[in-house]
Amino acid sequence: MLTEPRSGLLASWGNALIAGLVSPDDAVLAIVGEDAVHRVEGLPGESGQVGLTLALGRLRALGATGLRVALPAPGHPLGLSGPPEFNARALDAEEAVVCQGVALGLVPEVYEAGPEGDVHVEVVWHCLPVREAPPADVPSLGEAERELAEALREATAVLARLDVAGSGPVAEAAIDAYRARAEAGREVLAPGYPPRAVRVLELAQRVGLLISVAYENGHGGAVSASEMSSRALALRPVERTARRAQVAAYNAFVEERERGVR
Repeated sequence: MLTEPRSGLLASWGNALIAGLVSPDDAVLAIVGEDAVHRVEGLPGESGQVGLTLALGRLRALGATGLRVALPAPGHPLGLSGPPEFNARALDAEEAVVCQGVALGLVPEVYEAGPEGDVHVEVVWHCLPVREAPPADVPSLGEAERELAEALREATAVLARLDVAGSGPVAEAAIDAYRARAEAGREVLAPGYPPRAVRVLELAQRVGLLISVAYENGHGGAVSASEMSSRALALRPVERTARRAQVAAYNAFVEERERGVR
C-alpha cells in the first residue's frame, strides 16, 4: 500500500476537478503519474477510446457529481454495488471507480509495452453500467480510524511474534522508502479532502507497510507450514481493515458532499 491505487488517484483528483478545485491539466497529470497514458473506452456518446480530460468532462456533463473507489478482493466486494458483470471485472482488476450521480463505473486494464529496459505502462479504463445502490462494506471515516488503530497494534504484535518486524534488508528498505515519502510531504489526496481523510489514508498505508514487510521479508520466524498459515490467517483481517480504510478515505469527498458539508 505504499503506492496509491490508480482508482484512488482517479477518484481523488477527479473529485477535485468536478468541484472546480483543480484544472483539467493538473488533474490528469496527477492521475497519470508515471504511466505513459490513460484512455477511457465505452464512454456514452463515444465510439472509441478518448483521453482522460474529455472523459472526465463528459462524465460531469452526464451528471456525475463525484467518484467513489472500490478495492474488492475474493470474498470481499468492498465498495461495489453490482451488477455481477461489473463486479467480476472489478474483482479481476482488484479496483474500480464508481460514479455518483450517474450509473457508470470505470475499471482499469493495464498494458506494458516497449523493449526490455524501456517498458512503459498504458492504462485503459473500461466504462460500464453499474447498479445505483449503497456500496458494500464501506465504513465511515471515524469507524475506519478506530479500526485502523487496533489493526496497527495487531499487525505489530503478529510480526513481532513471528520475528519479521523490522528485520532484514527488505523490511529496512520498505521502511526507509515510507519515511522518505512521508518526509517529502507528498500529497496523498487532492485538494478539498478533509484532514481526517488524509490522516486515515496515511495510517492505512502504515498498516499496509507492515503487511508488506510480513509477506516480502521471507518467512522470518515462521518456518513451518502451520506457522506460515497462522501468520496469513492473523494478517488477513488486518489487511482487510486497511483496504476498508483506504476506501473510506478516498470516498470522504463524496460523503461530505452528500451530507451537505461542502
